Amino acid sequence: MVTLLAVTGPASLTAPAQAASLTEVTGFGSNPGNLRMFRYVPDGLPAGRPLVVAMHGCTQSAGGFDDETGWTTWADQWGFALLLPQQQSANNLNNCFNWFEAGDIRRDAGEALSIKQMTDRMKADVGSDPARVHATGLSAGAAMTNVVLAAYPDVFAAGAPVAGLPYACATSVVAAYSCMNPGTDLTPAAWAAKVRDAHPGYAGPWPAVSVWQGTTDTTVVPANLTETVEQWTAVHGTDTTPDATDTVNGYPHAVYRDSGGRAVVETYTITGTGHGQPVDPGTGAEQCGTAGAYILDADICAAYHIGRFWGLAEDGGGTGPGAPAQRAVIPGTAADDGYVKASADGAGAAVGALEATMGAAVGRGADGRHNRTLLSFDTSVVPDDATVTRAHVTVTRASGGGDPWAGGNRLLVDVRTGCFGASCATAAEDWAAPATADGAAELVRFTSGSADSTAFTGINRGGPTQLRLRLADPPAAAAYLFLRTGAEARLTVEWE
Repeated sequence: MVTLLAVTGPASLTAPAQAASLTEVTGFGSNPGNLRMFRYVPDGLPAGRPLVVAMHGCTQSAGGFDDETGWTTWADQWGFALLLPQQQSANNLNNCFNWFEAGDIRRDAGEALSIKQMTDRMKADVGSDPARVHATGLSAGAAMTNVVLAAYPDVFAAGAPVAGLPYACATSVVAAYSCMNPGTDLTPAAWAAKVRDAHPGYAGPWPAVSVWQGTTDTTVVPANLTETVEQWTAVHGTDTTPDATDTVNGYPHAVYRDSGGRAVVETYTITGTGHGQPVDPGTGAEQCGTAGAYILDADICAAYHIGRFWGLAEDGGGTGPGAPAQRAVIPGTAADDGYVKASADGAGAAVGALEATMGAAVGRGADGRHNRTLLSFDTSVVPDDATVTRAHVTVTRASGGGDPWAGGNRLLVDVRTGCFGASCATAAEDWAAPATADGAAELVRFTSGSADSTAFTGINRGGPTQLRLRLADPPAAAAYLFLRTGAEARLTVEWE
């Protein structure tokens, strides 16, 4: 055997926050890949909860990939079972999953089948929801993540390779090294064909994929992010131009949507970071993990954001200390949404007339007037005694002209706990009415589809919350967006 995607890390089993512990399971099937099976099941986990399969990197073990990456934290808080396959040195001297061996990456064969058999055992033992089974992994485990997504798209709803490689990039040792560095360049169609050939005749649905990559990774070079995106966007029948881009904890984030508007691929580019799993040690609402060799303190918890992409946080229900924030996704109040236009100094403000046909405008229109959008949300669902930990608004672009962000301009979100005016119905006075928090959040440049704002916390717990979207500086020429209102604008609020 050879050393491929070698990763080191602690091998001891550490106790998670709750009384549950990592335990080994035997007798899970024919196990043609000769793997070991470990699982972590939070105490009292009811049937019908999601299942996450998390695969370690080379020289790591199941016990070095549970707490360290933060996955046990979210298993406790959000309420899901965790399966951790483990490689053996008899198969690979450095305990790498054999993502480059043809016999281990096919459906119903080798290591891929062993992992599927473990998944079946978990579903039988703990009653996991078969529609919410997800896979993730680091390095060789990330490459094996793409293997099980391709070989068993009927089993896995979504996946998240971290510092990984496209499916079937290599079927030999020599090709494996070339895939890792400098990377293998194929067309999106060629990459997609490899996935479809893994399960001939399967017509979908295909797994959604969250792809993570460090920009200074010399073990698995960043070109592999590009190739993985090409593979999975082509499988989903969409292109390689992101529909939305923003930054999360300072790192570039992109989302690719299918024709129905579903986010099917996303990427996180961890700038200035090498080969490893990003974590953010601490006790904050979005923090997790313990830094170590190839478990990198990057001030972002990959497990947290991956879980959110999969929807694990939306219905999580942990109990006891560290229980998660409650979460609500609130649609806009269509009757009160709209936009106001005025001179750059606010003179002559009037309610815009195109909201019903074009959407709500932000920026300078072709008529030289400057537009601000008003979005209203009924946030009375948030309990009076709640502590809001995070909120963000999601908006969808209808059309636009010019570049509102040109010259470093910023699209800001003012927050009003209540209504900007005498009522929440859009009125001329809303253009300049004082906010509870000016510029509380920001929307970074996006050219199509939807985008999420940065986070803020100023939410009215007893009634409506209004948001005003405006450019920080008046553009010198026409540069504007039309945004969809009502249910197509959403406010996501989390609280404890």
